[in-house]
Amino acid sequence: MTDYPTLALNDGRQIPQLGFGTWQIEDDQAAQAVETALDVGYWLVDTAAIYRNERGVGDGIGDWSDIFLQTKIWNESQGYDRTLKAADKCLERLGRDHVDMLLIHWPCPDKNLFVDTWKALIELRDQGKAKSIGVSNFREEDLKRIVDETGVTPALNQIELHPSFQQRELRKVHDDMGIVTQSWSPLGQGGGMDAAAIQEIAGETGQPPSAVVLRWHVQHGLCPIPKSTSRDHIEQNFAALSFTLSDNQMARIDALDDADGRLGPDPASFEG
Repeated sequence: MTDYPTLALNDGRQIPQLGFGTWQIEDDQAAQAVETALDVGYWLVDTAAIYRNERGVGDGIGDWSDIFLQTKIWNESQGYDRTLKAADKCLERLGRDHVDMLLIHWPCPDKNLFVDTWKALIELRDQGKAKSIGVSNFREEDLKRIVDETGVTPALNQIELHPSFQQRELRKVHDDMGIVTQSWSPLGQGGGMDAAAIQEIAGETGQPPSAVVLRWHVQHGLCPIPKSTSRDHIEQNFAALSFTLSDNQMARIDALDDADGRLGPDPASFEG
C-alpha cells in the first residue's frame, strides 16, 4: 500500500483513505467493476448485505488477500443472535473467513436493537470474523449510547457527506470520540459536481470535477467511497490522490454547505 494514504483507526489498524463503493451495482456486474477498481489502484472495497452483490464483490477480489473489505449488517438482521447469523451469511457470500470492517448499516432507533447488534459485532471481532467494527448512519446520541453500554467505540461511522451536506457537527463528534468519518454519496449522487465552484476549480487544477470533490474529502481527513462501473470514471475518481487543493479552493467548496442538502433517508426515522 505504498504511497496510498491511510487513516488511523482507534483499534490500532489503518484504513485506506479512498475506497470503492458498490451501491446499486448489480451482482452480475460487481465482479468486473471491482476487478477494474483494483486494477486502477483502489485498496478498499465497500459492500453491504442489502446491496445483494456480495458474491460478485467477492469474485472480483478473488485472490487479493490484502484488500480492505467491508460490509454491513442490514436492518432486518438486527439483534444479537440474528446479527451473528447474518454475518456468517455475509462471509459465505463474500467467500471469506473475515472482513476488515463490519458495520451496522442503520441505527433504526425505533427498533431499539442496535445496542444488542453492536454487542454481536464485538463478539464477531473477538472471534476474528471482523478485524475492525463500526457503524453507518449513526447520530451522536446513537454513538454515545453504544459506547456507554458496551465500553467499545466504533472505529468508523459511514455517513452521507458531500459538499452540499457537510455534517460538520457530527464530524466534530467523531473527532472528539476518535471515530473515522467515511463518506457515502461523496459526490452528492453526481449533482454535486455541477456547482460553479467545483467546475471552476476543475478548470484551475486541470482535474475532473469528481476528483476535485473527492480531493476535498481527502484533505478534510475523510474517507470517501465513490461508486462507478465505468473504467474512465473509476480512473477519474482515483485521480483525487494525484494533486492538492489550495486553502482558497478548499474554502470555496466549504462554502457550498447547505443545511437542507441531505439526499438520503434521515437516520432518526429510517427503518428500511
